[in-house]
Amino acid sequence: MSITFKGIIPALITPMTADEEVDEGGLRLLVDRLIDAGVHGLFVLGTNGEFIALSEAEKLRIARIAVDQARSRVPVIAGTGAYATRDVIELNEKMKDVGVDAVSVITPYFNGATQQELFVHYERIARGTSLPVMLYTIPAKAGVTLNVDTVRRLSEIPNIRGIKDSGGDFDRLLQLINLRRDDFAVFTGTDSMILWTLIAGGDGAVAATTNAVPSVVMSIWNHFQAGEIDGARRAQESLRALRDAFALGTMPVVLKTAAAMLGMPAGPARAPARPLDDAARERLAKALTLYPRVS
Repeated sequence: MSITFKGIIPALITPMTADEEVDEGGLRLLVDRLIDAGVHGLFVLGTNGEFIALSEAEKLRIARIAVDQARSRVPVIAGTGAYATRDVIELNEKMKDVGVDAVSVITPYFNGATQQELFVHYERIARGTSLPVMLYTIPAKAGVTLNVDTVRRLSEIPNIRGIKDSGGDFDRLLQLINLRRDDFAVFTGTDSMILWTLIAGGDGAVAATTNAVPSVVMSIWNHFQAGEIDGARRAQESLRALRDAFALGTMPVVLKTAAAMLGMPAGPARAPARPLDDAARERLAKALTLYPRVS
């Protein structure tokens, strides 16, 4: 599949059984429901997909299930990030064999790489695969980010085709949007900024809240495309209750609990993340009364 990075791409949760094993049936159902809702792609094995809690074998299995269930209806992007450059390159080759359409690579985490180290890391990764590569920055979790000039340099490498920026800094996002071209897309990974990204000329969002409220997130895009900015703004504002509820627990416990409460497949997050206590569940359930249940 020839991939175009554009639109609403859910950052999929990884549905799990009660004993924290990958729930294949749940994942297949999630893929179908999101595609039926009109999403433009699927992003598996991201932060909300619990990639840090999964073995390589599980990652490849999840990607394989997503590719199989998507049936080329939308592109599948797989997160392949790791600290070591060589590990990313090796996993990218295995993901290519699985059949994913592109890979997304989070910045190396924990050890605070310099900008030049980050540049060389991504340059080697890009040159080591024929797949399109999406850069991924989430400084609050990884402890490091790509500065705008480093992104500019990386955007000149032919198969680095876009960036998902989850820093929540709109001024920085505007600077990144100034770098966008037909072959380099700029996505927000902060769901509270979807509409503002589109208004500013960005390409879309890799949006985790789509797992729980796909119709709400898609309505932001659909209203915007129709020129109905007031409707898009109302849809954007309606996400606030769910976004605010994320503070009730560890990522992605709240999102998975919300998805389950609204009729989407989810299951628990893998330990050490713990389920919400009764008080937090009650507060979350109250917040979710604003949203439609998926049938």
